[in-house]
Amino acid sequence: MQAHLAAHDDDMWYIITDGPMKILKVNKAAITTEGAPQMVEKHCSEWTSEDKKKANLDNVAKDILYKTLEKNIFSKIKTCTTTKEIWEKLTQLCESNDQTKENKLIVAIQKFDNAKMKPGETLVEFDERFSSIIIKLIYLGKEYSNREISLKVIRALP
Repeated sequence: MQAHLAAHDDDMWYIITDGPMKILKVNKAAITTEGAPQMVEKHCSEWTSEDKKKANLDNVAKDILYKTLEKNIFSKIKTCTTTKEIWEKLTQLCESNDQTKENKLIVAIQKFDNAKMKPGETLVEFDERFSSIIIKLIYLGKEYSNREISLKVIRALP
């Protein structure tokens, strides 16, 4: 069962990076000059149940991506027709240049420096908001020690 899942994951990654799978068969009417069989696309009427599963992987991968994207990102990729197109568009949208990353880091550091518990905010709400700042900082390559974070939290409390 694990080997089957690993093969499925490999197929899924192939779909994302190379595009929808073409279901092929040996062309018995032609042999290449090297003696290797020539491959041609199978007509859908010839597909086995395994072929149908592989042919549908692009739809499965698109569905997974659609369900994980925020609405503002989804609107930017909704015209893409294949998972590969979606992946390329997401890569383009999400891989910021160095200047953009630096700007995001500066904003995140300012949020960290200015973090204060808001009037009427519960400790749980503050913790969630503060944790999201820390997570963003880590993602952008900036990490604070536990001591620095603890001191910041103490100073942020009323």
